Amino acid sequence: MNVIERTSAHGLEAYIRGQRLAASDVLADRDMLVQIFNREREQRSFIVPAVAEPLLVWIISGDATVVERELGGEWQSSRVARGDFFLTTSAQPYEMRWKVDGTAPFEVMHIYLGIPLLEKAIHEVLGGVVQALRLREVSGGRDDELSVLLQQVQRELTGQRPSPLYLQGLAQCLAIHLARNYLDDSADDIVRRNALPAYKLRRVLSAMEANLAGEFQLGQLAEIAGMSEYHFSRLFKKAAGYSPSQFFIRLRMARARQLLVETDRSVIDIGLEVGYSSPSHFSQVFKREVGVTPTQYRK
Repeated sequence: MNVIERTSAHGLEAYIRGQRLAASDVLADRDMLVQIFNREREQRSFIVPAVAEPLLVWIISGDATVVERELGGEWQSSRVARGDFFLTTSAQPYEMRWKVDGTAPFEVMHIYLGIPLLEKAIHEVLGGVVQALRLREVSGGRDDELSVLLQQVQRELTGQRPSPLYLQGLAQCLAIHLARNYLDDSADDIVRRNALPAYKLRRVLSAMEANLAGEFQLGQLAEIAGMSEYHFSRLFKKAAGYSPSQFFIRLRMARARQLLVETDRSVIDIGLEVGYSSPSHFSQVFKREVGVTPTQYRK
């Protein structure tokens, strides 16, 4: 099975069936992206690509059984209803399915919070230097205070004239709430010493995704992680399973596959967007990584 491991916050929409009802623009400093969907009533198992930003999914309407697992892991089932939420922070893809009960539509709101905003919130909550950006994974949780904030986000987004400034203020409130209540400090110290910390990994992946059209620059990524190139490369591979340059190519190919499926742009234009000025070079790399040429993949 050809697994698309990562995508962007905007790109994830293409992998989950349903109708988008509303969406915000990316706000100042990339603080928050909000999307509201009416999901299919029954969804068979599929792979959800990972995104760099922590994702909150809040149930607006409907009762459903949602089943999830890490790839190759044990299935975990959650019964959810209006007001329940999921918090996903994994840097790895996962598998899920669901089935809706009753007649109410299954409407959900996706909220992606920017990494810089969360870092500021955690710094304020903990004080001093932030050592890690780790939020707990939550499936089918309930949090009345969080629901109040999310209701305000929903009302503002679906109003006649949504205010970006007001939504930005709500994003800050959400970030502080998550920092106060959902930090995960349970990671094993040995794992932390022998792999790139999650918050640094997310910073590096965000930088990679923002520069897919540019050249791969190991030194710049190591600087973002705050370590030497050798140390960074070694810890990155332990955390992600690939060297930084290999992972960068995989991100480029994931973006190219997304554009080939979602748009009618030419193969040349898509190749340029992911950093290949030569169509033949783009086709060669794409076939090596995906198994078919870009034209064959689109068909």
